[in-house]
Amino acid sequence: MYMKNETRTYKYLLLLAMLLWGGGWTALKILTYTQTIEVIVFWRFFLMSLSFIPILYFFNKPITLNKGALVYIGTSSVLNILFMVFAFIGISSGLAGSGSVIITTFSPILTFILFALLYKKHLTKVQLIALFLGLLGGFILLELENISAFLDSSNIYFLLCALVWAGVTLLSQHSAKHIHPIHYSFFISLIATMSSFVYAFNADLLSVFDEGLSFWISLIYLAVFGQTIATTIFYMASSKLGSQTTSSFMFLVPIFALLSAWIVLDEPIETHIILGGCVSMLAVYYLNKK
Repeated sequence: MYMKNETRTYKYLLLLAMLLWGGGWTALKILTYTQTIEVIVFWRFFLMSLSFIPILYFFNKPITLNKGALVYIGTSSVLNILFMVFAFIGISSGLAGSGSVIITTFSPILTFILFALLYKKHLTKVQLIALFLGLLGGFILLELENISAFLDSSNIYFLLCALVWAGVTLLSQHSAKHIHPIHYSFFISLIATMSSFVYAFNADLLSVFDEGLSFWISLIYLAVFGQTIATTIFYMASSKLGSQTTSSFMFLVPIFALLSAWIVLDEPIETHIILGGCVSMLAVYYLNKK
């Protein structure tokens, strides 16, 4: 009985995490209206690093850093900054809902392709069909029937985000051999904070204190709730429910992102995004089947 209640609790927490992740795209869109990219990137990682401190205290695990861990942390920090930069540029000129669907559905497909190429993995018939579905969904999502329009649109930045996040995913999978996932996330945010500070040194970083309530709500939501808390829940649930069950909840992120962008930003829910997203999510489902 206790195990059933615990499982149910973690599933409810996972629903919350997916909701928080989905809403992060709306929060980022609001932030693009107010500050420059270097200012937002720095403050996002700075607040994220601070919010990890009570979580580190809660887990109370000894921190061990070796050469392997430092390599993964350094590389992932660079990729995380690139992801944030591409996402900011894409969201500033595009729709938050569309960006979330493209990135969320493309990332696991690109991760699988990179994994298959790097490790020369033999693909089954089901996986080949799934990859075909993924390409078809991507064609619909990105509206590739008009290449010139695609190159001029924000979709190219969303595609770059998906490619960068595929690299982050592969690195995070292998980093577990060297460092605990919570410590890994904390040090990534810490290194990213220091790196983005150097990048934004000549920017007016203190100008954020002149911003209004909506800016701070969006920034704190993005850094603390949409990243630190949601990620921690995801890691905890993975250890209890297994990666296959946990990863299946990821299909809810685009839905919550579209809904939050529609409710908060009054963004239209485009037909090609729904259709392409469904086809791509079907592909991801079959790629993750045993």
